[in-house]
Amino acid sequence: MRVKFAHVVTVAAAVALLAACSKKSDGEAGTAASAAPAAAAPASDATIVKIGHAAPLTGGIAHLGKDNENGARLAVEEINTQGLTIDGRRIHLELDAQDDAADPKVGTEVAEKLVGDHVVAVVGHLNSGVSIPASKIYSDAGIVQISPSTTNPGYTQQGFKTTYRVVGTDAQQGPALANYATKTLGAKRIAIVDDATVYGKGLADEFAKTVVASGAKIVAREATSERTVDFGTILRKIKSVQPDVIMYGGMDATGGPFTKQAAALGIRAKILGGDGVCTDKVGELAGTAVQNLVCSEAGLALSKMDKGADFAKKYDDRFHTPVQIYAPFTYDAVYVIVDAMKRANSIDAPKVLAAMPSTDYNGVIGHIAFDDKGDLKEGAITLYDFKDGKKAVLDVVKM
Repeated sequence: MRVKFAHVVTVAAAVALLAACSKKSDGEAGTAASAAPAAAAPASDATIVKIGHAAPLTGGIAHLGKDNENGARLAVEEINTQGLTIDGRRIHLELDAQDDAADPKVGTEVAEKLVGDHVVAVVGHLNSGVSIPASKIYSDAGIVQISPSTTNPGYTQQGFKTTYRVVGTDAQQGPALANYATKTLGAKRIAIVDDATVYGKGLADEFAKTVVASGAKIVAREATSERTVDFGTILRKIKSVQPDVIMYGGMDATGGPFTKQAAALGIRAKILGGDGVCTDKVGELAGTAVQNLVCSEAGLALSKMDKGADFAKKYDDRFHTPVQIYAPFTYDAVYVIVDAMKRANSIDAPKVLAAMPSTDYNGVIGHIAFDDKGDLKEGAITLYDFKDGKKAVLDVVKM
C-alpha cells in the first residue's frame, strides 16, 4: 500500500475520541500520560497531521526510548504553540508514539501500524536492528523515516529514498574508538565483545577493521546477547589473554554490568563502548567501575551544542528529568519534517518526501543537510569518560 496523503482528522472526531478516552478507569490510564500535562487542544478549524515516533518504551532500554519520545513530543508541542500554517490551512501536529520494544518483529508491526495511521513521516526507530527491517515498510509506503540514533551503516545503504538519519554512523564511531585505543592509549592487545545485535556486532566489526589496520592484535573476539546478566565465563577467558583494552558493543543495560563484573574480576584493561552504553544510566549500573569506561556518541555532546543549554532547560522544565542522550536529535528530526512540509507547502507525504533531499536546517544538534543516501553531510563523534559517575567530555572528533 502506498500512502499518498497525510492523515487528516476532523476536530469533531478528535474531540469524540478524547471524550471516549476520558471514560477509562484510573487503572487503565497510562502512566506516561498522567505524568505530563495535557497537550493543548486543536483549534476548531485546525487540520490534524500525525507524525509517527517509534522506540522501545518497555524493556531494559526503555529509558532511552522514552528520552527519544520526549524530545519529539517537546518539538510537537512547541510547534503547536507557535502555530503552523501549510498551504493556507491551520495545522495541529499530533505525535503518534509507538512502543517497538527494541524487537525487530514488533518494530515491523509498529511500522505497519504507523503506515495504517497515515502519518506524514516517522521519527525512529532507536535501534539499528529495528530500524533496518522497518525501513522497507516505510519505503514501500513512500513515508519519510528519520532515525535519531540508528548508527549501523547499512540502514542508509539499501537504496531506499525514504531513509534519513540525524546521527553519525558506526563507520565513523568504530574508527574513532579504535584510534583512541591504539593511538591515545597505545594499546597493542585488544579484546572485543559484542551483544550479537545488528548494532552491537556492527559497531564491533567497524572497530575491529581499524584495529587490524593499525597493526594492533585482536587477542579475543567474543559474542554474548542483549539479555545476558552474567559475563563471568567470557570475562575469565578475556582475563587469561591479558588485553590492554576491551571493546564492548552493546547497550547500557548490559554494558554497565559487564564493566562492573570486569572490575570485580580484577581486570584492569580500559573498557571502551559506543553510544549504546554512553549514558548516565551506565554509571548507576557499573558503580565505581564506570571510571574505567570510555564511550562515544555519534554526535556532539549536549554541552557542546550552541543551543544545548537552552534545550536542556526546556526539556527539564517539561519532563522534570535530564536528557539521556538522543532527545535533541528527535527534537530536531520533528523540526526537519516540518521544515520539509513548509518548503513543499503540503501535508502530502510524497511531497514532503520530495522536499527532504534539499534540507538545509540549523537545529539544536547543529547544521543538518543530507547526502544522497540520507546520511548527514557533517558530523562529529564525542568521546567521554566518567567523573563521579557522570559523563564528561574527553574529546570531539570532527567527521
